[in-house]
Amino acid sequence: MLAGGCFWGMQAVFESLRGVTRVVAGFSGGEPDTAHYEMVSTGTTGHAESVDVTYDPSKISFEDLLDVYFLVAHDPTELNRQGPDEGTQYRSEIFYTSATQRAQAQAYIASLEKRHVYAGAIVTQLAPLAGFYPAESYHQDYLVHNSDSPYIVYNDLPKLRALRQRFPGLVNQDAAPMHVIAALH
Repeated sequence: MLAGGCFWGMQAVFESLRGVTRVVAGFSGGEPDTAHYEMVSTGTTGHAESVDVTYDPSKISFEDLLDVYFLVAHDPTELNRQGPDEGTQYRSEIFYTSATQRAQAQAYIASLEKRHVYAGAIVTQLAPLAGFYPAESYHQDYLVHNSDSPYIVYNDLPKLRALRQRFPGLVNQDAAPMHVIAALH
């Protein structure tokens, strides 16, 4: 489970990767009864907009997912915000499901900091996954269904272009989000 701003762009980025078999937009970090968009939007529920990424480790590694998460999908130096979106629901957080994932994420962050990849400090939090709650159906594949939305055009389509440029070997050109980008050229 990865949180890094609005889940619309996060979902599209991770759906575009080879070896990723399913990505669901939803909420992590709070209680089940508050996992509703209108409530999460208040910033008082403890939830973060997140994506549940299911992948085939024989086709893409957890480290590849971390590369995309930290270097394309969001800015891990923005505290409780991403771009125009502000509040704890837009925080940078990895909800890990194993001690191995936690250790890999910690090592990855340490490597980024050691190499000074970002001018600012990485604020990504790590927490054990306590629950994931899918968002309402109209949020699922939002970018694919609303590619001409000004929010999508300005905030999320550049992420898909950056993914294609930075990690071309990880991109599944047949993924629905990549068809959106191809249609815009």
